Order: sequence, then C-alpha cells, then structure tokens
Amino acid sequence: MPLTRRALFQATAATLATPTFGALGLGQVFAADGAPASSANWRHGVSLFGDVKYPQGFKHFDYVNPAAPQGGTVRLSGFGTFDNFNTVVAGVKGNLAMGTDLMTETLMTPALDEVSTEYGLLAEAVSYPANFASVTYRMRANARWHDGKPVTVEDVIYSFNTYKTNSPFYGAYYRHVTKVEKTGEREVTFTFDGPGNRELPQIVGQLPVLPKHWWEGADSSGKKRDVTATTLEPPLGSGPYKVKEANTGRNIVYERVADYWGKDLNVNIGTQNFATVRYEYFRDGTVALEAFKGDQVDWRSENSAKNWATAYDFPAVHDKKVVKEEFPIRSSGGMQAFAFNIRRDKFKDARVRRAFNFAFDFDEMNKQLFYGQYHRVASYFEGTELASSGLPQGRELEILNTVKADVPPEVFTTLYSNPAGGSPQALRNNLREALKLFHDAGYEIKNTKLVNSRTGEPFSVELLVQDPAFERIMLFYKPSLERIGMHVTVRTVDSSQYENRLRQWDYDIITASWGESLSPGNEQRGFWGSKAADMPGSRNLIGIKNKAIDTLIERVIFTKDRDDLVAATHALDRVLLWHHYVVPQWTYGKQRTARWDRFSHPDTMPKYGAAAFPTIWWWDDAKAAKAPRRG
Repeated sequence: MPLTRRALFQATAATLATPTFGALGLGQVFAADGAPASSANWRHGVSLFGDVKYPQGFKHFDYVNPAAPQGGTVRLSGFGTFDNFNTVVAGVKGNLAMGTDLMTETLMTPALDEVSTEYGLLAEAVSYPANFASVTYRMRANARWHDGKPVTVEDVIYSFNTYKTNSPFYGAYYRHVTKVEKTGEREVTFTFDGPGNRELPQIVGQLPVLPKHWWEGADSSGKKRDVTATTLEPPLGSGPYKVKEANTGRNIVYERVADYWGKDLNVNIGTQNFATVRYEYFRDGTVALEAFKGDQVDWRSENSAKNWATAYDFPAVHDKKVVKEEFPIRSSGGMQAFAFNIRRDKFKDARVRRAFNFAFDFDEMNKQLFYGQYHRVASYFEGTELASSGLPQGRELEILNTVKADVPPEVFTTLYSNPAGGSPQALRNNLREALKLFHDAGYEIKNTKLVNSRTGEPFSVELLVQDPAFERIMLFYKPSLERIGMHVTVRTVDSSQYENRLRQWDYDIITASWGESLSPGNEQRGFWGSKAADMPGSRNLIGIKNKAIDTLIERVIFTKDRDDLVAATHALDRVLLWHHYVVPQWTYGKQRTARWDRFSHPDTMPKYGAAAFPTIWWWDDAKAAKAPRRG
C-alpha cells in the first residue's frame, strides 16, 4: 500500500511505497488515557515489522526539530496546469492541483524512521481482532474542520463510501472492506470479507477523510456541490494548510491555518513549519529548471542525469547560494520501464515484447546521455531485498510450483537478464536476436519493412511522451527499432492529453514507473491484477490479465510472516519479468536535490524519508540573509 497520501494523489517517477507483513507490532496496549486497555484492545500505533518504536504518550518523532522556527515561504514547482481540487476523481477526471494533501488528513499517519508503522492522526486509537477480520478506529474529540465543526464518524463513513464508489484506485484498494458502520459515539468499524489480510487495518488507516456537510452543501452561488465532478472551488479541509490563492496554470498558494486543531499533536510537532507553501506551474521540466536558476523556485528534485551533470554550473552554485545534495533512498525501489499496452494485438506475443528489449542499447545510452550515472533495472522490486535473483529454491520454488502450468518454463530454469550492449558488435548481435524473435512470432522483412507474414501489415509503433525532456530518450531508441524494419513515431503531448489517452488505454508504448517499498500488499492488485486491467485510472497500465499472476498476488497479500512475504514476492517478480511486459529502464539509489540555501533541516534525518522536504525543514533567517531572494 502507498506510503503517503501525496503518493495517492500525485504519483511521480520518484517512488511510492508500501508496508510489510511481519508480526504486528502492538507494543504495550493502552487506552487513550494511558491506562491499559480492557476488552477493546486499543492501540496508539501499529506496525507490521514488530513493535512500534514510539510508546504511548511520546513527545515527538526523533527526526524532527521540535523547536523549529515557524514562518517563511517555500516555493515549489508543478507542471502543465490544474483544473481540480477534488481528490475523489483524481486519476479519472481533470488534473489534480498540487498540494491537496496539505489540507486533507487521514485516520493514521506514518513515521519516517520506521517501516510499515502508523500512529494516530484523526483517530486517537485503533483496535482489531487477532484474525484481522475487522478494524475499529476511535476519533479524536478535538479534531476540527477549518470551519470549526468537528470531524465525525459520519465524515469517515461518507468518505469511505464516496472514494470506494467513485475512485477506481480506492474501489480496488478497499474491495475487501464489505461494511463500515458507527459502533460508538466516536468509533467507526470496518468489516472485511474474510480473516487473515494483515495489511487491511493499516490500509483503512490511510483513508483521506472528507467533510460530509461541506460536500453535501452548496457553493457561494447556491449551486449544490458534486463530489463526482472536478471543481476549482478550494475544498474545506482539516489539515495544517488551506488554499489562499489559486490561478489555473500559474500557481497555488497555501497558508498555514492559525488555529489548526492538530498543531500540538505529537505526530505533527516539528513538521509543516512554513507559513506559506507556493506551487508555481511551468510548461515542462526545462522551463522549471530555468525558473529555479532564476530564483523563482526554492527547491528542485532533479530526475535528469544530464541536468545533474551539466545544468548546475551557474553563479549561485559557485557562490554557494545554491546547494546540491543527494539523499539516500532506503525505503523503496520498483520498476521504471518502457511499458507495452498489451490490450493491442501486436503486443500480445511475449516474443515481440522481448525483441524490443534486444533493440534497446541501454549501455550506450547510459554513456551518451546519462554520463554513466545509472544502472539497469532488472526487477519489479529493484533496490530492495524483494528483488528475485538466482534460480528459485526453497519456499519460493514451492510457491512457484503451485502455478507451474501457467507460467513461462524459463521461470524455473533460466536467470532473467537484460541484453548487454555498449558496442557496435553487441548492438548488431542484439538486433539479429530481435529479428529472430519477430520471425518466431510471425513477422518477416519485406522491402526493408517488418511486416506480419500472414496479413502483410507493417509493424508500426508510437512512443508516447508527456515531458519534452524525455523526447531525447525515445529518439535515441527510435533508430534501433527502425533498423529492424519498424515504422516508429515519437509523439509528445501536453499533460491533459496524456492523461486522457492513458485513461482511454490509447497508447502503444509509454514510460511508466511502479514504486515499491519493503512490503508489497493489496496495491499489487491495482498494478498487475486482472480486474484492474479494464478500470480507467488504474495502475495496470500494461493491461495484464493472467491467472498465475493473480494467484501470486494473493499469496503476497495473505503471507503470514516476513520470510513468506519475501519468497512470495520473489515468485511474483520472477513471473512478471519472464512475461516481458516491459523493457526495463534505469535507476539511481539517491534523491538528487538542489535548493537555494535559505532552509535548514534536523541533524538526524529520517531513515526512510529521503529529503522529506518541506515536511520537516524550516526557513532559516541567517541563511536567507546571505542568499536574499531576488525582487
């Protein structure tokens, strides 16, 4: 399941993450007043990795500065435009505005120095039986919306039903929750369709809570609000910020709520320290970079190896007014790849898909375009212990044997590897192998064109791009594909058109990424599950409908301990790889950042939070005096 609310609403190539299935860490069980709980078995926090780190009544997380100054403005960047503040229809309609997670709160919130752990936010305590067949949350009595009204159990029930009914993502995510009901003045209980799904209590804890009274009311013009439609009316929230100003295609400004109900909560101390958070929108990454260099943006996460090597040679860097810093990514990995839309007939044969991998010379691309900074992805769980390696054995082999009749035989006999390139001879050898695979799949060369041997139809492919900066990647790939007779088009479209084409499954090949943390779970159904393949807005961008993969996903979800989880995930990874659904791209194990030196962060950074900007940072007056903003 995703690690943060931001990941649910504004997924980026940076990585998403999920918790793990070890023994649930209950620690000592306390009631809200600190006394041992009775039959309710209330917990202040839960973990899937043993005991929770922080005891009942802890003051604040170890990785924050509880005395951090409050104030200042931080300017961040967005791309394209936005036309929606409604998170319910995110991924289905419109372009969601950046920063909505600053207003929307969940029942629980993660700790960035623990894996798979959540502590109470809107809920003060959580309880569930030993068989995980249900979960009950007790709401905080002092939780308030920005209009002063309390956050209620009725809000939680409304939010759950609204998201599950109208959001494909949440519809799949909460498919095993069969009932939600009020079971006490401040208690809400979710009942599951069966026991044993250890992750579900925490998944429910990630539910964003909406104000029922606001959404069922009318706007300033008297028009009744519609939770199933996009809206540019800033929504009512309960979080630390609210919208101050919004200009479509230009910027969004959030201001801290002076009387925010949760400002003294232990999970909030030392966080959200800026008085104002601005998102400035730019047409694309190139313009955004120039805006950063021109001091129109304060912070930048750099995803381009070329930019990291060449674009930060300007006076402010030399004068140390701009700081470049890398933060290790320890909590997540995943797959980034050229992804096929196998709903289209020409990509249904795995040999065709494998041929595309032989035509991709990553080693040469890495030298020419990336300054040798990357290594090739070779797993859907790259960068974690969940990545398969060697040949299957032990528990993993036992699991794979249960689906042996429905998986490629190479799963059991051959190590998966990407073709090696980097030289003209290697490229020629790889292209010959690609042509052989096409021939085996029913294609041949006629008049220098790759055609279907039966129909004579030429093989054509469109490489769809959203970010113009990524065109050079596709254009590097294009000549190799053309050398084996394909007709190749590289098409770059704006963000709105790109999103619409994805929702309609209207593409051949795109670049896609699926973030994974140290514990995959129910979200795997949305990534690779058959039911998600036809759900607009789902993350099954490939269109996978495979019985064996569905079975392995369930094995991952219902594992009993960490060892079993690792084995089941290795098995899933191996089967996904040998179906050649993607051409793996590349990865880098650190978050590259650049910032104008006006901010500070705690001495001890969270192990699993990477940069955690701007969440635990603050405005530093002394530094800002040395690097004053222009204008």
